[in-house]
Amino acid sequence: MPILVIGGHSRSVGKTSVVAGLIAALPALHWTALKITQYGHGICSANGAPCDCATGDHSWAVNEERDRSGESDSSRFLVAGAAHSWWVRTEQGRLAEAMPRVRAILAEAQNTIIESNSILRFLKPDLYLTVLDPSTADFKSSAQQFLDRADAVLLHANSGHANVQPTSMENSPHADPAWKQVSLKPVANRPTFPIRPPNYVTTEIVDFVRHRLTLNPMSS
Repeated sequence: MPILVIGGHSRSVGKTSVVAGLIAALPALHWTALKITQYGHGICSANGAPCDCATGDHSWAVNEERDRSGESDSSRFLVAGAAHSWWVRTEQGRLAEAMPRVRAILAEAQNTIIESNSILRFLKPDLYLTVLDPSTADFKSSAQQFLDRADAVLLHANSGHANVQPTSMENSPHADPAWKQVSLKPVANRPTFPIRPPNYVTTEIVDFVRHRLTLNPMSS
């Protein structure tokens, strides 16, 4: 029951595209995908506007996605080839209340891919990849908290650089971040895979994930 977690330092850095790309690239793993969204006071934590994230009856909700239109993130996972896709919504700070239901889903899954940083408070995945975009100044506290647990970095590359081979954050020519109060030392020597949207998943990333999940399984 390998578990892969995809996180990132901010919204709109490509986390969902990475998840969908890996699902499509590794169909033999028969993924169960989870999108975890936390909201605050009835508004979306992503942009502060009223949205469908908030639940009307209690502090959390877990829904299996059935729509294959590709219009929502969890629907995109089905379109990419996921066997099952779930949307987990909780109030900020109350993910723990949904975890019994999440763990039940994980127990039935063959392989699981989760879009979230906060899930790392409750489980140890077999692999955690973080997406970093040096041109986006925002850096979530949850991303900072778990940065040292990242097994690899997917780094948005400056279009002026031709090299897309894996390197390290320390040696990457693309690492010129806008973050002033965030230390990248926890991932300085982690494998770093440059990505250029709309191609969020390269052959090197796919090979890395395949090797780690199928040849080096760990207990979660």
